[in-house]
Amino acid sequence: MEEKKISNFTQGRILGPLLGFAVPVLFAMFLQTMYGAVDLLIVGQYADTADVSAVATGSQLMHTVTTVLVGLAMGITVLLAQKIGEGKPRVAGCVIGSGVTLFAAMAAVMTLLLVMLTEPLCRLLHAPENAFSQTVDYVRICSGGTAFIIAFNVLGSVFRGIGDSKMPLITVAIACAANIAGDWLLVAVFGMGAAGAAWATVLAQGLSVVLSLLIIARRRLPFEFHRSDLRPDRALAGHILRIGTPIALQDLLVSVSFLVITAIVNSLGLIQSAGVGVAEKLCGFIMLVPSAFSQSMSAFVGQNIGAGQPQRARKALFYGIGASLCAGVVMFYMTFAHGAALSALFARDEAVILAAADYLRAYGLDCLLTSFLFCFSGYFSGRGKTVFVMLQGVIGAFLVRIPVSFLVSRIPGVSLFAIGLATPASTLVQIILCGAYFMREMRQERAELGAKA
Repeated sequence: MEEKKISNFTQGRILGPLLGFAVPVLFAMFLQTMYGAVDLLIVGQYADTADVSAVATGSQLMHTVTTVLVGLAMGITVLLAQKIGEGKPRVAGCVIGSGVTLFAAMAAVMTLLLVMLTEPLCRLLHAPENAFSQTVDYVRICSGGTAFIIAFNVLGSVFRGIGDSKMPLITVAIACAANIAGDWLLVAVFGMGAAGAAWATVLAQGLSVVLSLLIIARRRLPFEFHRSDLRPDRALAGHILRIGTPIALQDLLVSVSFLVITAIVNSLGLIQSAGVGVAEKLCGFIMLVPSAFSQSMSAFVGQNIGAGQPQRARKALFYGIGASLCAGVVMFYMTFAHGAALSALFARDEAVILAAADYLRAYGLDCLLTSFLFCFSGYFSGRGKTVFVMLQGVIGAFLVRIPVSFLVSRIPGVSLFAIGLATPASTLVQIILCGAYFMREMRQERAELGAKA
């Protein structure tokens, strides 16, 4: 069997290892975003506007579910990284075993709830009436594959926690390739519309998980792991939840805020609904670099905090912000100046393309701001300060993003650009909160060092 080494982020250079870890994460996230975007791309080219609206609304709901799972799985990533930084690889094996059993139970509960509540959730999102049945079909079929979504994300969290960002890239590449083939067959060839896109998604996820497990079985883990570890350890499961739950809750509430915006826009009409759906798909690509640095920062900082090196963790934060900001400038130019060309990849209707481009201009501004915010979030998560991460996210979502978007949407003839400005406004407030908390943390550390001296 091939033996994989744990990446040690506690020694040597910072920028090189951070970039080396972040790049595979970035490619994995790109493929995962493409995995979801392919549904809308192919439906946009081979189906009608109602199917586009259905996939746009339904995928936004399923993205919310996935976001929650990624947040919870971050508990595994951070705890695993901290145990490795502490030099406790045997405990790391127990962390994985407890995490697997914990998420297996979640899979059963979430699948049942989502399938039962599909129609009420679609009503809550104000899915347009002439696209309602397609939206219900899409969400219900995808909900049946919740166990695959959970398995997919748990696998990724484990390998990121041990410093291996290449294995998640392999798993998502398998899923993306299978989904592209399935979408083309079921939507373009058989004309199944939104339902075909949903079936392609579920089948691709299942294939990816099975093949990924076969690949993993041929590898020797860099620490001891036994079948007996696959049991619920109350202390470790509790620790995973204490770290992951605030992140998941924050991500859930932030996603809910975007679902509220989706519902607000859906009430404006079918063109606006489809336009924002297209824009949100593009935003998944636009935010890839800061998102990749956020996940990488959590693992990098987690190891250094476990090793008692907070200063090295802070240096990683500044390196991450600088690298992310360079990409943010490019994304700002593309989305603000060329949004229509990008939107044309996902839609044929000229009105939908123009609506999406208008909304994207607001996200262009957010590209610059998220370079700071996402790195701060990853940094604080790696330090275990996930309650603060949750609080600043909730404040941004519910005290800024939702109220601003709702009030602006009440203006007669308002543009989607004006509604979209609620997002960068929220990000700016969150950056201010993160900066204040970071300075408070610095003052506390100086006070502690002074007391010891």
